Amino acid sequence: MTLSGILEERVAIPNGVTVTVNGTIVEVKGPKGKLSRDFYNPKTKVRLDGDHLVVSCEMPRVKDKAMIGTFASHLNNMIEGVTAGFEYHMKIVFSHFPMKTAVKGDKFVIENFLGERAPRQAKIVGDTKIVVKGNDVVLTGIDVEAVGQTAANIEYATKIWGYDPRVFQDGIYITEKAKKVSS
Repeated sequence: MTLSGILEERVAIPNGVTVTVNGTIVEVKGPKGKLSRDFYNPKTKVRLDGDHLVVSCEMPRVKDKAMIGTFASHLNNMIEGVTAGFEYHMKIVFSHFPMKTAVKGDKFVIENFLGERAPRQAKIVGDTKIVVKGNDVVLTGIDVEAVGQTAANIEYATKIWGYDPRVFQDGIYITEKAKKVSS
């Protein structure tokens, strides 16, 4: 904090990434795509300063300091997403009834889960891409929140209610999170 009572946190913008700030909406463009987000908060402001994004607040309280850190983390995730991307790995686990999985439109469909006749479905959020290779499911995308929420939706769709999870371990589980894609 400076003597004027302003707390700032700076986020570096790497080469190949362009950032525009229009009021409270920040748009980040990179080699993998474009993300935009509304960073509205009455006290916290985001502005562009050369090759840095500056998140600042005048006369901050404890909650305002937390908000500055949160905004800076979201901006870092947006920059990492448009430059490298994010990848989640999931594993299909079953003991008696082999599951059949497929992507149909904006739904991830799980058939024959525990021998059920009706297929279970999980919503695919945003521009998340899903690839099924045997018993492995790989989710990739530039928005870490969309990729993470899609993985959570898939895991929740295979949750078994009313049975001991130590005995009935069938399901699709997250094994690796938010790994940056190198290519």
